[in-house]
Amino acid sequence: MRSVLLGVGGQLPSRVLTNEELAQRVDTSNEWIVERTGIRERRIAAEGEKTSDLALAAARAALTHAGREAKDIDLIIVATATPDLTFPATAARVQANLGVTHGAAFDLQAVCSGFVFALATADNFLVRQQAKCALVIGAETFSRIVDWQDRGTCILFGDGAGAVVLEAQAQESERGVISTFLRTDGRMHDLLYVDGGPSETGAVGKVRMQGNAVFRQAVEHISGAMLEACARAETSIDAVDWFVPHQANQRILDGVARRLGIDATKVVSTVAEHGNTSAASVPLALDTAVRDGRIKRGDLVLMEALGGGLTWGAALVRM
Repeated sequence: MRSVLLGVGGQLPSRVLTNEELAQRVDTSNEWIVERTGIRERRIAAEGEKTSDLALAAARAALTHAGREAKDIDLIIVATATPDLTFPATAARVQANLGVTHGAAFDLQAVCSGFVFALATADNFLVRQQAKCALVIGAETFSRIVDWQDRGTCILFGDGAGAVVLEAQAQESERGVISTFLRTDGRMHDLLYVDGGPSETGAVGKVRMQGNAVFRQAVEHISGAMLEACARAETSIDAVDWFVPHQANQRILDGVARRLGIDATKVVSTVAEHGNTSAASVPLALDTAVRDGRIKRGDLVLMEALGGGLTWGAALVRM
């Protein structure tokens, strides 16, 4: 069996926050932000707009694109660091709102790497025939945990959701998830974390980051994960048609491309318009490139990410 990607979907809040607006809040400028990150704007969830709302809209779009209905789904995984509530899982709320009354639904927390981790998790369920059709969603309302006085982080993050539909099919073609690679190193916790939580502080907390250190780790570990995913598939980086990275910072995307000798025109970048949407960034970028016609059926696509933990990983998929 192989997990075949049938459809993609995305959802962004309507509210656009530009660099110029941010410059009125903190000591920064459009030029400073663009030079250091490549970001020009990001989307911000409206008051009362929850992570599950964005996830649900992305899921419905992915189902439509896949030609499947909610009743076909028996596994829902939502990758998020900003759930609606501590519990129950945001995935359970998405399941209920879709009207799915069977199968399993749960959240997965690997921060910005969450979608890649969730994709690998769903793939394991499907190929072992413990589920038949899965919704894998990355969804975030990161604006709720950003310190809007911290210039080093508030310029980076935005809100959104992306989703894919995976279905277990007999391996009669090359389509589907070919290989995945996941890693975590908890020793680097302090490089990117939230300074709050129900057990430690009893409060939600805010994002804290050592930007330069994260940049160095990102280029090294993302490059390694991409090479390992290709090695496990017995293929090469040169054989990949499209690279869909976590949209953290354009400088990271460029640094990885230079390190591996990747043609920049093969790298999907939505960071200028979306900012860093954490677990939502990879599926949102994938959705963008599929819908504008760049990524086509049969293309070999390599997705990768690095997030707090630190976590990192890559997934190689034949569309």
